[in-house]
Amino acid sequence: MTGEKRPSIREIASQFCSLIRDNACFVVVAVCSAVFVVILEDVLELESMRLDRAAYWLIVQHLRRPWLTPVMESFSALATPVSMLVVLVVVAAFAPGKRPGWCCAVNLGLVVLINQVLKFVIQRPRPDGFRLATVSGFSFPSGHSMAAMAFFGLLAWLVWRYEKDRRQRALLVAAFALVIVMIGVSRIYLGVHYASDVIGGFCLSVIWLALYTHIAVPLFLGNEDRPLG
Repeated sequence: MTGEKRPSIREIASQFCSLIRDNACFVVVAVCSAVFVVILEDVLELESMRLDRAAYWLIVQHLRRPWLTPVMESFSALATPVSMLVVLVVVAAFAPGKRPGWCCAVNLGLVVLINQVLKFVIQRPRPDGFRLATVSGFSFPSGHSMAAMAFFGLLAWLVWRYEKDRRQRALLVAAFALVIVMIGVSRIYLGVHYASDVIGGFCLSVIWLALYTHIAVPLFLGNEDRPLG
């Protein structure tokens, strides 16, 4: 038909961006799933990854400093059971909702279980020869990275959903994001994980969080909702 006006490139781009925004969760899950599958295939085939070599060159060979090692050890310690238990107590005492402490505790417990099952099935050896920490068990996916993304990621989600002050909301989410990233980097820095272990763990926990926040969180926190404003 000759009388119809064709949409401009700007209109098409606007519609595409709107579609992405409306389906942001699905897009993130799809991307994380694709990345995890690609990494898992290389891990199962015992292939040496450029990602791991590049991270080793940058973080281990060029960033290691005597003064930086205690800092990285401190970030790594944030994903230990004792540290997370302390945060759980704070969440249970002050977070909104019916059972926020149980919500975060069940989330963390299930992620740890998933991590241990995958490690047992995949059985990837840890990096050897440049460790700054004594660890045991298998390498893929990184347990610290999975726990950090699942635990602090859920806290960031709760803050973004319930915190009324926009500035405080943004600062807390940024702080949680920094903690998550630095925990992952610290595991590479300390030589106990490959970069692919960390990224694979992050991706898997993002997928998990997408399911957990839609299915389990409403059961713990009820139907409370607050439009952002």
